[in-house]
Amino acid sequence: MSAEHRLAIRRLEEEVQHDPGAVDRFLASHVFPLAEGPSITFVWRGAADAVHLRHFIFSLPSVRPFTRLANTDLWYHVVELPPKSRVEYKIEVVRGGQGEWIQDPLNPLKARDPFGANSVCHAPGYAIPEWTRPDPEARAGTLEDHMLYSHALGRDARVTLYKPARFRPHRRYPLLVVHDGGDFLAYAGLKAVLDNLIHRLEIADVIVALTYPGDRTHEYAAAPAHSSFIVDELVPFVERIAPIVPDPARRGLMGASFGAVAALATAYAHPGRFDRLLLQSGSFAFTDIGESQRGPAFAPIVQFMNAYRDRPVRVAEKVFVSCGQYESLIYENRSLVPLLDATGMEVRYVEARDGHNWENWRDRLREGLSWLFPGPLWMVYE
Repeated sequence: MSAEHRLAIRRLEEEVQHDPGAVDRFLASHVFPLAEGPSITFVWRGAADAVHLRHFIFSLPSVRPFTRLANTDLWYHVVELPPKSRVEYKIEVVRGGQGEWIQDPLNPLKARDPFGANSVCHAPGYAIPEWTRPDPEARAGTLEDHMLYSHALGRDARVTLYKPARFRPHRRYPLLVVHDGGDFLAYAGLKAVLDNLIHRLEIADVIVALTYPGDRTHEYAAAPAHSSFIVDELVPFVERIAPIVPDPARRGLMGASFGAVAALATAYAHPGRFDRLLLQSGSFAFTDIGESQRGPAFAPIVQFMNAYRDRPVRVAEKVFVSCGQYESLIYENRSLVPLLDATGMEVRYVEARDGHNWENWRDRLREGLSWLFPGPLWMVYE
């Protein structure tokens, strides 16, 4: 704990001896979690048998006990975080032997995902990138929902097509296919990111096909049916309804976690079709990690990654890879990068002090997209 916060807690402990209102004033005069340098102090107030911090930082104990301040119902816990860290967490309150995970009531910062929401801690030096927020000066692109029947997947497949604000039907545009497209829209603010970066001329005017999985753990686990859907059904469908550049150097695949595996596996199964890959926190499990540690859903991924590691081949021209230092997949992603690089592909690798979550992936989009699809001159006229 920093000297300032040590002093604040100690002063509070002294004050409550003779002033019952000291805790109320302390809570009203600070922003939580308390942050100074590497010291982050989490605070919770209430009656409980025990209180724990449940954070999502791999390699650290995931359950960290709070300490109750003497003669109060105030609990606190201190962790040391490097600058620019971003951590999602919950507070576990234990009463009568039963623990309940809750969002931090003293912290307004929340991050949503398909499973709900977590509280968020920003260490000094981290700030939400301004280009991720809706910009009233940026002209808005459009979203169009479509449905096509996929024979490869044996189901109806929803596709949302993003068209840039300057879209003109007589021009041709690069194409980016995004796995988990609906989640990228809902939890990573992808539309605002695209609108802003295109408006600022940081990326090309690009058409984006946002896909939605059915059985995600099956379809995205290097399944040949999924690759066939992307190449033989989705891309021809988009070509029929939108003016797309035929050059593979202006076509890309993007995905996070299992979606990154699906993107890499599709490029591997159909080389020369997509020369731009954006892979975020890929679930690139292989035998060194051990199937039993990851569970049966990873078995086909392990098989695919073992085969690729035994015989790495060039599957694209440029590959952007990112991963959070606080997630369990960091080893797999680090080990993949030299394999990709050795094939002659141009690879850019980025790490962040963050975990396996949508806002980590959001924060890396500017760097990845501007490198893979740079500038307005990529637009091609018929």
